[in-house]
Amino acid sequence: MRKSIIALDADGVLLDYNLAYAGAWERAFGVRPQERDPLAYWAMDRWAVERLDGPRLQQLVECFDETFWSNVPAIETALPACHALHDAGYELVCVSAVEVQYAKARLRNLRALGFPIERVIATGDAADGRSPKADALIELQACAFVDDFLPYMAGLPASIHAALVQRSPNGTPNVGVALASVHSQHIDLADFAAWWLSSR
Repeated sequence: MRKSIIALDADGVLLDYNLAYAGAWERAFGVRPQERDPLAYWAMDRWAVERLDGPRLQQLVECFDETFWSNVPAIETALPACHALHDAGYELVCVSAVEVQYAKARLRNLRALGFPIERVIATGDAADGRSPKADALIELQACAFVDDFLPYMAGLPASIHAALVQRSPNGTPNVGVALASVHSQHIDLADFAAWWLSSR
């Protein structure tokens, strides 16, 4: 009998991209940035860093490489939440907007941290008004999808439970009329897992 699939975003749900961003900045420029706003949604707002362009921007971008995507730290509460869902019989699949060439690095990262996840689907990003993850989620026939970025809920069929993680409120994009399309909202993956398992 096929297990029901719960699809999980990586950055902001399973992994702490914003914390890893500070490490990438340090690799690029040799200085770890000071934290400016621990409640900022976007990494550039969380850390006291300047907006870059030209060669310095390219220097930073080059640090978002195989090494970076293999070593993003876990969100502490996400690991036990995943084990609870896995132990309840769900197959967990990571659906990430990372570029396709980094899918294996992302999977190595998750496995090294102990997440019970055997598949990463990398969708890349898109700006056409529909979630770049929608087709993958439909093909998976996921029963639920957990993400922390409201625009990535656009275009999902109603049969997929759309669970939004409302983290880091300062500057969040998770506002407005599109919230009506979300089935549930949670402070983190652990909150979702506890709610989901208790309601089944």
